Amino acid sequence: MSVNVEAYQSIIKELKQTNTILVAVSKTKPVADIQALYNSGQRDFGENYVQELVEKEAQLPKDIRWHFIGHLQSNKVKYIASFVHLIHGVDSISLLKEINKQAVKNNRIINCLLQVHIAEEETKFGFGLHELENQLHELDGLKNVNVCGLMGMASFSDDTNKVRGEFKKLKSMFSKLEIRNTKLEILSMGMSGDYIIAVEEGSNMVRIGSLLFGAREYNK
Repeated sequence: MSVNVEAYQSIIKELKQTNTILVAVSKTKPVADIQALYNSGQRDFGENYVQELVEKEAQLPKDIRWHFIGHLQSNKVKYIASFVHLIHGVDSISLLKEINKQAVKNNRIINCLLQVHIAEEETKFGFGLHELENQLHELDGLKNVNVCGLMGMASFSDDTNKVRGEFKKLKSMFSKLEIRNTKLEILSMGMSGDYIIAVEEGSNMVRIGSLLFGAREYNK
């Protein structure tokens, strides 16, 4: 078991001062590790792979709030629609429509975050800062999705000024954007390497994995 409970307790204490939600990124980690962190009080866990999430959800306590934080394919939405707490990386209107369709089938309203592309790297998914504003009218008919916030990932860089600047851009959009005349509630920015900067720039949800579970082993 590789859960660092001391690090978890320290991070939780730190984040409580700013009312920031910790999503423990448990992708590729065994059920036993998730259970150990659950036993320490953690309830929000993030997974990247649909099949892995479905398998873990079936084995772990039902009061866990599961966050899907990977790049979600439309044809996989149906597998998690009955239980997922929050889908982080919605990067297209077509995906949002599929989530709405599956939410209707499950008689649920599914919470979603719209992913905004703020990094310079071409590998990052998401809406452009201005593209999103131009497409908001397409959300009007989607009654079974609750767009409750934005998420973004900064460049993977040692240049903290660059990272901070990217977070500032997203915070600015978050502050002024309204969905269905409602202010957004969740701004998800920051991971293990940059969450302190993200919180300083207004993030109220961070996704931390390696600081809690150690380095990941990618064997998929």
